[in-house]
Amino acid sequence: MRIALTGATGTVGGQVARLLAPRYDLRCLTRSPARAAARLPGSGLAVEADLDDTSSLTRALAGADALLAVTFDPLRDTHDEHLLTAARRAGVRHVVKISALAVTDPRAQDAITRWQRTCEERARTSGLSWTLLRPRAFMSNCLDWTRSVREEGVVRTLHGSSANSCVDPRDVAEAAARALTSPQCAGRAYALTGPAPLSARQQAAQLGEVLGRPVRHEELTEAEALAAWRARYPDAIAAALLESADRQAQGAKSGVDHGVREAIGREPGTFRAWARRHGAAFRAEGAEEAVEGSVEAQPSA
Repeated sequence: MRIALTGATGTVGGQVARLLAPRYDLRCLTRSPARAAARLPGSGLAVEADLDDTSSLTRALAGADALLAVTFDPLRDTHDEHLLTAARRAGVRHVVKISALAVTDPRAQDAITRWQRTCEERARTSGLSWTLLRPRAFMSNCLDWTRSVREEGVVRTLHGSSANSCVDPRDVAEAAARALTSPQCAGRAYALTGPAPLSARQQAAQLGEVLGRPVRHEELTEAEALAAWRARYPDAIAAALLESADRQAQGAKSGVDHGVREAIGREPGTFRAWARRHGAAFRAEGAEEAVEGSVEAQPSA
């Protein structure tokens, strides 16, 4: 069985590649094979392809049986269209789409969630067999706090007391690996959450316990949070993140689902366990930040 991956150097895709590489013929699509090769679990896995170029995608997908579809840019909604068109032309039979749980909330009308709904609809109407994975926010988003935790012992967020049932990306990767290789997952959508809702204040406290020193939370104003997002993202995305944060403050992201157990047969991992695995990133000043691929973070989940 040959499996093609997009996002293979990101948060979920990289872990999927590591899970499947020992047993399956993998093809990891990337614009820069030379750069990607260093982050892949084996030589010869990277294949050049561009999400803006359907012809290159068709060539790269030739002979693939299943495809992990991970796209990153909410302001360019053609990437999924190009990828699915190429998959049909190349004879791919099954697509696993990484989406976000926000798509199920009718109150979520921000730009990121509308884009994710469009991407899901394209997968469902592609003519391919499909599986949809809908995670809440990744626990790995907390790696954005590494510098402030190291240097100040501080986590700063907007709405620090609002809860999110965030999920361990490792659980999402295991669900994706199973969906790519198991016919029983076809035609299903899995809501992937952690075992309990947690606020940023609670995450900071648990992180401090893991690190063995206090980590406190400081509340950002809306203006401060928006300025921080605008420094990293286009204005439309920053506005979507603000809308998403406000929905979380209203309790929209605190529900716990059983999708992880349904997908992979075990209970979801806890934030404390995730923090233990990544504690080194928060400890030594100057240490390499173990960022799991923030381009795949689910800020609107």
